[in-house]
Amino acid sequence: MDNFKAPEPPDSKLHFLDYWRIIRIRKTVIIAVFLLVVITTTVVTYMLPETYMSSTRIKVEKDTADVPLLGQMSSQGPPDMFFLQTEFEVIQAKTNLYQVIEDLSLNQRWSKEYLAQGTLKTPETFEILKDKLDVRQFRNTTMIEIRVYSRNKAEAAEIANKIADVYKESRLSERERMAERGISKILEAIVDQQSKVNEKQKELDDLREKFRITDLMMDSYSQGSLEADAVRRVDNLRTEVVSRLTRYGSTLDLLKKLDSKGLRQTLPTLYRDDALLMDALQKEVEIRQQLVRMTSTLGEENPDVKTARKMLAQFESDVEDRIKGIISSLELQVASAKDELAQLISEVDSAKQEDLKRGKEYRVFFEKKRDVENQRIMLDVLGRKLAQERFDSKIPRGSLVQITDIAEEGLKPVKPNIPLNIAFGVVVGLVVGVGLAFFIEYLDTSVKTIDDVERSLGAPVVGVIPQNVGSLLEEGPDSPHAEAYRVLRTNVLFTRKDETFNTITIVSGGAGEGKSTTLFNLAVVFAQNGNRVLIIDSDLRRPSMHKFLKVSNTQGLTDVLLGQKKLEEVIQTSSLKTLDFLPSGKLPSSSMGILSSQQMKDLIGEVKRRYDFVFFDSPPIMGVSDAVVLASEVDISLQVIQYRKYPQAMTLRAKQMVSKVGGYLVGIVLNNINMSQDENYYYYSGYYYDYYQTRDKDDAPDGKTEKGKNGSTELSRIDLKKKY
Repeated sequence: MDNFKAPEPPDSKLHFLDYWRIIRIRKTVIIAVFLLVVITTTVVTYMLPETYMSSTRIKVEKDTADVPLLGQMSSQGPPDMFFLQTEFEVIQAKTNLYQVIEDLSLNQRWSKEYLAQGTLKTPETFEILKDKLDVRQFRNTTMIEIRVYSRNKAEAAEIANKIADVYKESRLSERERMAERGISKILEAIVDQQSKVNEKQKELDDLREKFRITDLMMDSYSQGSLEADAVRRVDNLRTEVVSRLTRYGSTLDLLKKLDSKGLRQTLPTLYRDDALLMDALQKEVEIRQQLVRMTSTLGEENPDVKTARKMLAQFESDVEDRIKGIISSLELQVASAKDELAQLISEVDSAKQEDLKRGKEYRVFFEKKRDVENQRIMLDVLGRKLAQERFDSKIPRGSLVQITDIAEEGLKPVKPNIPLNIAFGVVVGLVVGVGLAFFIEYLDTSVKTIDDVERSLGAPVVGVIPQNVGSLLEEGPDSPHAEAYRVLRTNVLFTRKDETFNTITIVSGGAGEGKSTTLFNLAVVFAQNGNRVLIIDSDLRRPSMHKFLKVSNTQGLTDVLLGQKKLEEVIQTSSLKTLDFLPSGKLPSSSMGILSSQQMKDLIGEVKRRYDFVFFDSPPIMGVSDAVVLASEVDISLQVIQYRKYPQAMTLRAKQMVSKVGGYLVGIVLNNINMSQDENYYYYSGYYYDYYQTRDKDDAPDGKTEKGKNGSTELSRIDLKKKY
């Protein structure tokens, strides 16, 4: 069973070096795609025909006169983007370009170039011309640039100038047509309005004659009608009479309530201007004063006193008569005011009735009169508008479209742009190459890194073997590749659960993953370390171990298992004294499944006692059952995974098969790693070898490494890297 716990899932975040690793590994694809794109772009660029460009610039303004009209402000301010965008479309519209096609006879001129026979139709020529046309606007200005591309530089300039001319003429002619249409519509409106005015005026004259309305009545209608004036005048008189009647009546009522004495005291105040009353009262007062003086000295019988009393009585009688006359006069005034009031009330009622009657007649007339005036005002407005439009149409409008730069023949072709195209090809080639490399990497589900192994298989990596590894027996212990196997040997020794575990097999999911080479070199490293090692070639179908040792394969394991030979008779020695080899021998067709026999188990037990370590080579575990049998019988199993060869699902299945039969899988060996391209693996072998080899050379006085036992260097006795 497995001797390890599933490691924690590694961080899935990619580092920059991971991307760089993919680029280095897939550099062949990137370079091939890059060169293909660049070469194709360059060839196509040089094959493309030369194209010239001519451009003309025009200044476009809204519909404004060259000279501002009276009361009209000159148009200033930022350009209207919507207006300019509209003019872009107008310049490229069929109305404009069809005229250019007709004026330059482009249907006939381009038929020879684009058709084998026949003549182009205008819509077809329009599409060709539009492809050659490029309209642009200069930012924050009203300038528009018209660019035309053609293989004929003279033709490009001619078409650009013609487009500008046609556009300018179309705007001016459109403005003139608009003015003519506007003037004709105004004239029609004036004729119609004049007929309305005449009709309304006839109706007004008929009403005037019917109601007998004079000019005086019309002039005074704004201040009020004559009947209304009469009503107001009579009503004012009625108001005055009512006021006078009220005053007279109240005075009369007051006087009637007074006695003779009160009248004598009140009337002089009210009627101070009455000479008769005031004279009588004055004389009465004087006689009374004279009588008082006389009675104080004379007796009543005195003739003068009697005469004075007669005179006093006469004056008192005159005062009483005058008072009665005043009261009678007031009564007459009240009666007269009442009669006058009644008459005025009658006149007011009569005037109101007449005013109501005339008001109805006037209302109809003057409403019709206002209608006529309004129609005349509208007619006058139309007349003014007509005069303004006629004057406006005569003002020049050359500023609508100004051609600031005429198109000239191009001095050199603008297409193809060789530097730009090649630079674009370089960029695209790099992008496509890198993208394709990453896409291929995404599709590649094989094992690439240690993280892939630990994430998918849940097993530790105990060794990393570089590319192009040969036989360490031939390369010697000082080989740069030997250190990778020494690291693997050390990890196996420290990983095994029991020190008595000394039978080892290496399995792989598929063929060609370097299983046999790894097993042979690992056995050589064990032997170089002084251990007695036996290699048994148990891959009975495709044996290969004898090729490493260059010995015969005619006798071997099968002979021992079949009882035809003894173990000592078939074991062969190698140039390394501590390394022995047992070939596979010839496999009879009748002995399939011989590895699962009791004889094989006995053999394993025998070699465990004789040797320090025994290595069993096996076939791929996915194809033949022998590998599963060996994994279940030996003490230790290793799984070799070829770098970037088989999908991870296959390697996972191989690992699961070992676990199911109870095999003790100590870890995974990654094989065929390109150390020069993948920095992730360099420290497994290259750094270690370089570091210690350099140190040994520096320490040796003669520049040579010190030799130890068994002909190996001191470097071979260093079993464990500091990394582990």
